[in-house]
This record gives sequence, structure tokens and C-alpha cells, in this order.
Amino acid sequence: MTTDAYRTLPGITPTEKLAPLGFAPGKKVDIRELAAAAGTYGIALYLFFDEQLARSTVLELVIHKFRDVPEFERPYVRIEDFLRFVHENDPAFQGVMQAHPIMIEILHVAEIAANPNIPTLVYITALMPYLDELQV
Repeated sequence: MTTDAYRTLPGITPTEKLAPLGFAPGKKVDIRELAAAAGTYGIALYLFFDEQLARSTVLELVIHKFRDVPEFERPYVRIEDFLRFVHENDPAFQGVMQAHPIMIEILHVAEIAANPNIPTLVYITALMPYLDELQV
């Protein structure tokens, strides 16, 4: 659910509101910046590990398709869950990300408004780099 900070951003659509912050399709952004923005603005951020799926399938269909798959076996993960997993399994990785930021590519900035009784979900989908592309 978006926050008051999001609602006060200029623009009408999620793309209009987030582009001035540097969050637009095609941009590569430090994963820590996206995590901070997700918290500040109440944006759902999905990190994808499968490029073809991320580029060619609507988020709602991906979520539906993998709803019964355990979280860490899916081809995507929410950013807060990814960072929590990394921190719990390797607390020193924070330092690695400081020295070598993980740059992820933003693919989509959109919203889901399927039910008028439920607040609109503003989301960003982004592509994680392959392990061999990480500069660590």
C-alpha cells in the first residue's frame, strides 16, 4: 500500500511519479536505493531471476502461476525478502554491497487495481544480474 510520501509525488501514474526519482524502465539502479524507495513510498518491488519471464509475462500472471511454489524456489522474490535472506545468511554481504553495489535493471513500473475495495498496488519489477555479472 502506498504511503503519503508516494501520494505527494507529482504526477498521476506510477511512471510519472517515479521517473524523476530515477526509477524508470531501462534504468539500472543500486538495489539498496530501490529497497529504500520501496519502504519510503510503499511500493512493492519484485526482483526477477528469469529474464524471459520478467520481460514477457504480466506480474499478476507470474504471481498466480507460482502461488503454490515455496518462496525461495520461485523465479522472483520481493526485495525485502531477498535482502533479509542475504543478511541472515551472510551479514558481511552488506559490506560487499557497499563496496560493489548490485545494480538491477528496472523492467516495469505499474500498478494493479483489480478491486475497487482494495487499495491499488504500485509495483516495480526488476531484473537481478547474473552471478557472473556481479562485480564482487
